[in-house]
Amino acid sequence: MSEVRLSELKLENRTFRIDSNFFSKRILELDKEIKSRKHFFIPENKIVSGPFGSSLTSDSYLTEGVPFIRIENIKNGFSISKENMIYISENDNTRLKSSQLKLDDLILSKVGNTIGFYARVDEEINNCNISENNIGIKLDDFSTEKKHYILTYLNSKFGFVLTYRRVSGNAQPKLNVFDVSEIPIPEMTDEFMKNISSQICRSKAKLSESKSLYAQAEDILLSELGLKDWQPKNEAVSIKTFSDFALSGRLDAEYYQSKYDEIEAKIKALSHKVLDEVADIQDSNFNPKAKVTYKYIELANIGSSGEITGYTEDLGENLPSRARRVVHTGDVLVSSIEGSLQSCAIVSKEYDGALCSTGFYVLKAVAMNPESLLILLKSEIMQQLLKKGCSGTILTAISKDEFNRVIIPILPQDIQKQIAELIQRSFALRQESKQLLESAKLAVEQEIER
Repeated sequence: MSEVRLSELKLENRTFRIDSNFFSKRILELDKEIKSRKHFFIPENKIVSGPFGSSLTSDSYLTEGVPFIRIENIKNGFSISKENMIYISENDNTRLKSSQLKLDDLILSKVGNTIGFYARVDEEINNCNISENNIGIKLDDFSTEKKHYILTYLNSKFGFVLTYRRVSGNAQPKLNVFDVSEIPIPEMTDEFMKNISSQICRSKAKLSESKSLYAQAEDILLSELGLKDWQPKNEAVSIKTFSDFALSGRLDAEYYQSKYDEIEAKIKALSHKVLDEVADIQDSNFNPKAKVTYKYIELANIGSSGEITGYTEDLGENLPSRARRVVHTGDVLVSSIEGSLQSCAIVSKEYDGALCSTGFYVLKAVAMNPESLLILLKSEIMQQLLKKGCSGTILTAISKDEFNRVIIPILPQDIQKQIAELIQRSFALRQESKQLLESAKLAVEQEIER
């Protein structure tokens, strides 16, 4: 228990908080301890909120241009997910210049379940902008080494606690811009910050190499299939007989677009099988035990390069009703939901025995190694065929029958081996990159504890 005088309630508490979490003894002691040493704050004029909806509507969103970061792009600390990234025009970015961010600036969500995760603006999204649900932190007054240290400290357990302390509201918890300016940051020596920055840079280099290897695997696949740079003609009209409708049971025009015929004809000219001959679908339901803790993987936990980026850990009784699939090492997860079909991943050892959402198909590769199956299913041509099979009104998805009928080109064993080696190395580098960030975070925590 901690006692606080009424006169102290307004001290660094502009929202006049009186809830016990804000004044918990543990947090007060941490705050006091950091402030007892040499420390600094990020100036409030360097912290900005994204433009409100009236300044920028969904009609302004583009498929290329200036990256526009939304809360769904901040899945974990340190990095920004490029999955489902949207863009705005240079004119809109100039008009909204107050929330423009540059290399090594920081972004965090001010609402939702990602509050407390600080992500870095990297080289791929330099000169980006942010949505109204995000807060941007401009670090242009600091050296690169200090920027990387600030990023690491704010993502440490101490930074998280002091950030989350300032979350207010019940229906929709949120952070205010000034809340971030009141988080104390302990000063560190130049040498220490240089070491932290070195780990951040090495992590970045490994991640870049990982992406390069993944791209090489994609290139090998498309070259082998003769589909590199190939585009279907996509004629505006497709003529079908009544027997075509009777066979498929589908009456929607989308299903019969000529581009799908072209893609299927291209694949059928190669060695091929239907998907249920290539992999077994593991779709038996599992009922979690109420008092057992499980790792739970959902669509938001799937990265753009076929990796699982995180999970929720909770008791079985607290998991959502869709947490009903058990996954094992080497399984391939494929989203069944249109709009998220690209969310495919291979289950690594750390997730063996975890649960995943029923929004995934869980595949056990049979006639192909899991790495080759992953690259195939994420390729543009297979994404088109998966999209063809989607149906429904409220929630459009591909049914199990349609999924099993998708034709899959069979790759030669030597090509499969090349792809598997590249993807395995890519995943290993991604893991090393993640470990370097964790190591940097741990070093900061240990230095503060000393």
